Amino acid sequence: MYFDELDLNDEILDGLDAMNFSECTPIQKQAIPVILERNDILGSAQTGTGKTAAYLLPLLELLSRNNQHKNKVNALILVPTRELALQVDQLLCGFAYYTDISWIAVYGGNDGVAFAQQEKALKTGGDIAIATPGRLLSHLRTNNVDFSCIEYLILDEADRMLDIGFYDDIMEIISYLPQKRQTLMFSATFPTEVESLAKKILNNPVEVKIAVSKPAEGIDQGIYLLNESQKNPLLKEIFKEKTGKSIIFSSSKEKVWEIYIRFKQQGVNIEQMHSGLLQEKRKEVMLNFKNNKLQAIVATDIVSRGIDIDDVELVVNYDVPKQAEDYVHRIGRTARAGAKGRAITFVSPKDRFHFDKIENFLGKPINRLLLPEKIAEMAPPIEDKPATPKKKKFYSPKRKNNKRSGKQKNKNPKSVG
Repeated sequence: MYFDELDLNDEILDGLDAMNFSECTPIQKQAIPVILERNDILGSAQTGTGKTAAYLLPLLELLSRNNQHKNKVNALILVPTRELALQVDQLLCGFAYYTDISWIAVYGGNDGVAFAQQEKALKTGGDIAIATPGRLLSHLRTNNVDFSCIEYLILDEADRMLDIGFYDDIMEIISYLPQKRQTLMFSATFPTEVESLAKKILNNPVEVKIAVSKPAEGIDQGIYLLNESQKNPLLKEIFKEKTGKSIIFSSSKEKVWEIYIRFKQQGVNIEQMHSGLLQEKRKEVMLNFKNNKLQAIVATDIVSRGIDIDDVELVVNYDVPKQAEDYVHRIGRTARAGAKGRAITFVSPKDRFHFDKIENFLGKPINRLLLPEKIAEMAPPIEDKPATPKKKKFYSPKRKNNKRSGKQKNKNPKSVG
């Protein structure tokens, strides 16, 4: 289906044409007509399938059809991170370019001047507010912001917001909104908390689910079984080859810093991305990466969602993520919009338990890759077998005074496990 077959006005279609968007993705094809019919929606699609446009385009159409409340916020989009807020802001710049609709992005990590600008925009009324829950609540609690005219509420990446701990914040924000509204909720996964939230805030929603939490077909996935000591040499070997734009994921800010320094010293054009950086630095890094001024970034899961960069060719999981869904989101940074890409994961013995969960989640094994000969010689080979669950140790109260090897047992042992 093409966008001009949908019930969208000429101004929106002109914006899409200027951005070279002509054909709908499956989530857009299914969600846009449902939203235009003023239904609540519970939607899901794998990362990189055009989910953001699936709610922005009909939102713009509905706002342009109806008489908006002047000097009031008419629509609220809640997102988990400032990076996703910025992405939605940038997409609106294109989609709404030929319309007279206004919007404001409200997020933290900036100075008092930005806070005052956000306060003014919320009070004078941008048609759309894109916000992270924490910063928005700061405005609602202290600045007497009037949200009584909001007709549209969108929750993007609801599972991520709940995982961060925003449930109470979301419910408090909703208490400021009118009960009569259209609510759209998108989530990549549906744990119990998401289903519970959906039941509370949605009214007879239409469900639109497209290939929930499965990697795109264009991703060539592979793993290396190795020791921790082999990770750095192997990563160095990978970057000796001609690699395109790449993202290296690690599970901690400290490890990100170590990898960044090591490869920076080796002449790799690389930058780091994690929550410890100032917002302006994070924006600069992502802009340089998007504009091909960087070969690679090494990052925490802060960039595993909501980062709209289409030409990432390689994703390396330096550490195995603890959740299978996080694996899907990480490798989903490549092979976007129907392109091809590679995803490589380093699996050491300590990672094996979490890796087994990922393979079980995917329902199929991931291709095993052979270590380069000189890397393989650095340590004994790793046996390819599932992790054995550790047995919990415990002390029996009846045996606490037993003697063993001639020594008195500790009278106040600490429980193990």
